[in-house]
Amino acid sequence: MEQKHTRQEKMEAFGRLLDVMDRLRVECPWDRKQTNDSLRPNTIEETYELCDAIIRDDQREICKELGDVLLHIVFYSRIGEEKQEFDIADVCNKLCDKMIFRHPHVYGEAVAKSAEEVLDNWEKIKQKEKDGNKTVLSGVPAALPSLIKAYRIQDKACHVGFDWEKKEDVWAKVHEELKELETELQHEDKVRSEQELGDFLFSIINAARLYKLNPDNALEMTNQKFIRRFSYIEQHSIKAGRSLADMTLEEMDDLWNQAKQQEQSINKS
Repeated sequence: MEQKHTRQEKMEAFGRLLDVMDRLRVECPWDRKQTNDSLRPNTIEETYELCDAIIRDDQREICKELGDVLLHIVFYSRIGEEKQEFDIADVCNKLCDKMIFRHPHVYGEAVAKSAEEVLDNWEKIKQKEKDGNKTVLSGVPAALPSLIKAYRIQDKACHVGFDWEKKEDVWAKVHEELKELETELQHEDKVRSEQELGDFLFSIINAARLYKLNPDNALEMTNQKFIRRFSYIEQHSIKAGRSLADMTLEEMDDLWNQAKQQEQSINKS
């Protein structure tokens, strides 16, 4: 681990980043050419790369990817300054003002004894802000991936009282939606089946939320597990000089179980 830096060193490092950005924006043809629109796809990519590093718990990569995301924040702020609309100081000050306003239990006289109480007050406080969301769900970005969006709108609704009285009650809804999906699949109605599939997935995500599980993290862990095990099958087929298409399902299942057993052995050790 690198040596812990003082507050002064941190401030100097941030100032150095601003100096580098200022120079690149003037002297580098590529950096000079960029706009908000041209940077946006790269920003999305960098955010996903940071998320990937976090899922893998790779601290070195997290540090690196945080730098890439920070670069984009500084870049957008520099463009805003050139347009004489805002600069990085405005970004920081607005963020500080917002966080202070939303934490009256820290900066004011309000009391919040748990993280749950803080979250319960969060949406109510946002409604009071001058530029706050006009409706409960208006703060959920339309461009969010559907799975994350479903979790966020459920989470926002629950903080204003629209939720199950007991978390166990959600399972009746899950079973109901699964039954409706099975019915439409039997009818071979693709449109209705897709609608019911959406309802079923929404209910599963709701159950995950109630049990304080992150469905996006859970699904990604399963994605990575599938990739590892399928890669194991593929590697063995290559060593045997065979194509996956030539292998029987039983042979692939045997290799899959081998990969599973190896993972379990590693996890126990």
